[in-house]
Amino acid sequence: MADARTKARKIRSQIEAGLDPIVERRKEAGIPTFREAAALVHAEHKAGWKNGKHNAQWLSSLENHVFPGLGEVAVSQIEAPAVRDVLAAIWLTKPETAKRIRQRIKTIVDWAVAKGYRETTLPMPVIDKALPKQRVVVKHHEALAYADLPEFLKKLREKETVGRLALEALILTCVRSGDVRGMKWAEIDLEALVWRVPVEDGRGKGMRIHNVPVTPSMLALLERAKPYRRANSDLVFAGFGRGKTPLEAVPLSDNTLRKVAIDMGYAITAHGFRSTFADWVAESTTFPRELKEAALAHTNKDKVEAAYTRTDYLEKRRILMAAWADYCEGTDGGNVVRLAG
Repeated sequence: MADARTKARKIRSQIEAGLDPIVERRKEAGIPTFREAAALVHAEHKAGWKNGKHNAQWLSSLENHVFPGLGEVAVSQIEAPAVRDVLAAIWLTKPETAKRIRQRIKTIVDWAVAKGYRETTLPMPVIDKALPKQRVVVKHHEALAYADLPEFLKKLREKETVGRLALEALILTCVRSGDVRGMKWAEIDLEALVWRVPVEDGRGKGMRIHNVPVTPSMLALLERAKPYRRANSDLVFAGFGRGKTPLEAVPLSDNTLRKVAIDMGYAITAHGFRSTFADWVAESTTFPRELKEAALAHTNKDKVEAAYTRTDYLEKRRILMAAWADYCEGTDGGNVVRLAG
């Protein structure tokens, strides 16, 4: 009885102090809340993430959609019905976010099982079946038809700005926007005529350096970019920071490249030029598919084939990218391009 009275006094004191006795009891048992578990998982995993945007969004998505309902629940007490309800609230209105959150909740709960904070993981197949079917909508980036590209490039060169040079570089190399916006002079080997896109800061998507052949057209573009080189930056296409004195050199924003096209009267995205290139290779050339995939730095989804493919076809891609540059400039002499040898 004395022990019970002591516990009762402790509970009353916690309530008077504005604390939840149940939450406090779980803390004493050493079992973290879902919020605390999420923070621990994030801290352990973030060093292995290459994409800074993903790193930032991982916790913020949970903060917005999960923590209000489950944040203070002990990770040992997270059950399928509650998870289903959290996901159902955004499953149809924010499908991509909901899918990412589903995976993050699973990761946290699996971590809790491995740490001994709970005995079982979540029955995700059961939760999935209890959610409404999402309508699959394939979202394509607005792309320019490859037949219109020579005229577009001609108009692009009518004026010269850092943004226009960056967009032209993206077209000639077929890399992702973030790769060209983060391009540094030190990454360009002018002797080997290779631009080595590193895997850092969300660039060089994949787990190895993406070697991009530097064609004569790209080499000429780099010469045109030299007058814009900034003393305080190694960026090839440097923008300006805001509210800084002196103004700090920063990478161009993705919206800068899109705005260049919009200002020219084209409702297209920078990323769409990769689709333009892919369509040109498929419809107007006889270059093998693997060269196109290597040029776009796509990951080989065939695990067995990927295990045995050790080359990035750099020298053969030189021929492909030179043919692409000739086509863009209207000097290819015909539509069909054949691979020598």
